[in-house]
Amino acid sequence: MSAEAKLQYTRDYQNRIPFVAHLGLTTDELGAGTAKLSMSLPRHFTNSLGTAHGGVIMSLLDVALCTAARTLHPDSVGVVTIDMTTSFIGGGKGDRLIAEARVLKDGRSMTFVEGEAKNADGSLVAKAIGTVRVRNPESKEESRS
Repeated sequence: MSAEAKLQYTRDYQNRIPFVAHLGLTTDELGAGTAKLSMSLPRHFTNSLGTAHGGVIMSLLDVALCTAARTLHPDSVGVVTIDMTTSFIGGGKGDRLIAEARVLKDGRSMTFVEGEAKNADGSLVAKAIGTVRVRNPESKEESRS
């Protein structure tokens, strides 16, 4: 599959996830074990300080981490977060937030990932590290139990 076809497949897959579609997340780039996503930052995604709400930032990072992991498991049913630790470093502001994620260590069913969320000007908003579970298609043995 070409790089553009992989990118389109990922975008189509994510558009079928209602919450991801609601946030307006866009997958901008994919590599082997890497992903870059972005989203606009409308006023209704901000907190009382006028910066991006922490839940919005964590959601962007969560999807970016899982997307990076899934690039190494294209035949998987999906990828789910087991745990994610996020450190907030600066305020999310401006028109767009950008998340870049990468796989640190990949396994058959568990993958360790990390990523950063940044403002469009490149200033750091948050860092995350997590563990995700790769949901592989069930074998015939597993489906009978």
